[in-house]
Amino acid sequence: MPPTPPTPGLPRPADVVNEEIRALVARAGGWLYGETRQRYEVLVEEWTVAVAAERCEVVEAA
Repeated sequence: MPPTPPTPGLPRPADVVNEEIRALVARAGGWLYGETRQRYEVLVEEWTVAVAAERCEVVEAA
């Protein structure tokens, strides 16, 4: 299943990105090379942004 492109300005939820990371690693058998490694790195960056955004939402709601 191709990844869902992120909506500009709105990060996807961290759990959604995390699931995509897990699926990518599983498909690769745990070995990340070339394009797979590049995709993994992009997803990790996206996940980091999503986690930070979710933490800000929790702080603002408190």
